[in-house]
Amino acid sequence: MSLVNSSAGGVLEPILERYSRNPRHLMQILRETQERLDFIPKWAVDYLAEALALARTQVQAVIDFYAFFYDSPRGKYRILFSDNVTDRMQGNTALLSRMLSRLGLTQGQVSGDGLVSIDTTSCTGMCDQGPALLVNNYPVTRLSSQRIDQICELVKSQTPLVEWPSEFFHVEDNIHRKDVLLSTEMVNGQALKHAIELGPQGMLAEMKASNFRGRGGAGFTTGVKWEACRNAPGQTRYVICNADEGEPGTFKDRVLLASFAERVFEGMTIAGYVIGASKGLVYLRAEYRYMLEKLQAKLEARRKTKLLGKDILGQKGFDFDIEIHMGAGAYVCGEETALIESLEGKPGRPRIRPPFPVTHGYLGQPTVVNNVETLAKATLIAQNGGAWYKGLGTKLSTGTKLLSISGDCNSPGIYEYPFGVRITQILEDCGARNAMAVQVGGAAGTCLARHEFGRKIAFEDVSTSGALMVFGDNRDMFEVARNFMHFFKHESCGFCTPCRVGTTLMCNLMDKIANGKGTGYEMNELSRLHQLLKTASHCGLGQSAGRPIYDTLQKFRPSYDRRLKQKDFEPAFDLDASLAPAREIMDRDDMDAHLGTDL
Repeated sequence: MSLVNSSAGGVLEPILERYSRNPRHLMQILRETQERLDFIPKWAVDYLAEALALARTQVQAVIDFYAFFYDSPRGKYRILFSDNVTDRMQGNTALLSRMLSRLGLTQGQVSGDGLVSIDTTSCTGMCDQGPALLVNNYPVTRLSSQRIDQICELVKSQTPLVEWPSEFFHVEDNIHRKDVLLSTEMVNGQALKHAIELGPQGMLAEMKASNFRGRGGAGFTTGVKWEACRNAPGQTRYVICNADEGEPGTFKDRVLLASFAERVFEGMTIAGYVIGASKGLVYLRAEYRYMLEKLQAKLEARRKTKLLGKDILGQKGFDFDIEIHMGAGAYVCGEETALIESLEGKPGRPRIRPPFPVTHGYLGQPTVVNNVETLAKATLIAQNGGAWYKGLGTKLSTGTKLLSISGDCNSPGIYEYPFGVRITQILEDCGARNAMAVQVGGAAGTCLARHEFGRKIAFEDVSTSGALMVFGDNRDMFEVARNFMHFFKHESCGFCTPCRVGTTLMCNLMDKIANGKGTGYEMNELSRLHQLLKTASHCGLGQSAGRPIYDTLQKFRPSYDRRLKQKDFEPAFDLDASLAPAREIMDRDDMDAHLGTDL
């Protein structure tokens, strides 16, 4: 009997119909299936594979790749503690232990009654108000012992999430410094009207005149990217907004989407007008699932006011609409080609480049991929012109930059500065009095020591996608680097051997040093593996994975050296000790039952 005709259709058919039974929407179909059933059972995998004309292994591969898809029950309450380094600095480890103890669980375990599971996840984008956790995809911020105890009682009493105290789920913007983007009021449609008055070529000319560089970290000139896509062969073009900010310490996109989403959508529409696209796609990270309905409501309001849809603002032939696609927990999808793979309903593994997305992107068509901040700032150029924008910041880094500041400072949050601001000024403004180190650009970024605080935030000096984590003089930079290394190991997509194996080896070496078994051999191996990953890895994740260790080795060597207890190599694994259970079973403990020291 065909699975498609089975009783399972009552659950899955409405979801399939909503997505036109299109296998490219597999990610969204799986997400809605899981939200309906709490997990994705085997029968649902079989059903979806047949309904979408996919091999079962194709569906299962997608489920297995993403951390937020489950093919077994995870409990009525699925609790994930954010395990970013800033959460650890704020005491999340003790709070996790407290909750596990009160609920009688071990990490990763589902309670016997199927009520709750507790585990960790990577950065949830709440570094300015942590420690934080997700419960059924909703963020709970500013955790404390009291709040943990309250959550435990709510879980035990099986109180529905909608009846939990609303203050648990309050997420603040924490904007502490505004400049041209955050302080400028925008009337919906105003920037778009200016762009239409200029025409596609005129708007493109303003973008190029501004020397505006993308804010995702790579710093490619936005006008040049748009022009390359516009001129690429092909009948269909796409605009993609990369809202998958998974870099530890980054949360600026969260704030822009929460309070400035209209600017982001308008920037996407302007990009679509310039390159000749009719569809835009927002790839929203799974950790921001709580924003989805509000963002969709804003899109619907824009359609009603002719700012999206057919003949936008009365401009005949100007058709453009936006869809939101959810991620499912994969840091690597922040890389643009991995993101495109995910949008197409596949595991998010980076593509080989060239070709680049501007010529062969989504569905093989010319595609512009810009991040949230880039698209929001395009509206400023439409309103005020390229020459005006070029007058801000520095010659090579025009405009302003949003910084997500967290860690050892009095006022963590969002700060907007013109490019060229010095680290010392930022530290003074955020109240970081005893900073020893600053990690700029997240785990994959640059670690600066105190003697480097005179450097500037700019593409020509210290480039950053927006994260800035402050570490006071009481912090152990070895442990910071070790945390980042475990993050990269966890988030490796496994596509290439250098990254898959190399991140594991580096984690093992860091753990060995932490356990007091490190020697000069391990230190040399860390440096060697860093160079290997940097030169041989397929994508930026592997290429930058060893950088936290490399930087801290150069600038904070004593934090490593004080852990080196041995001069000569010492194995991390004690083979003789591992045979102790066998000796006990055999009731032997004589000399011949032990391995000689020469082995």
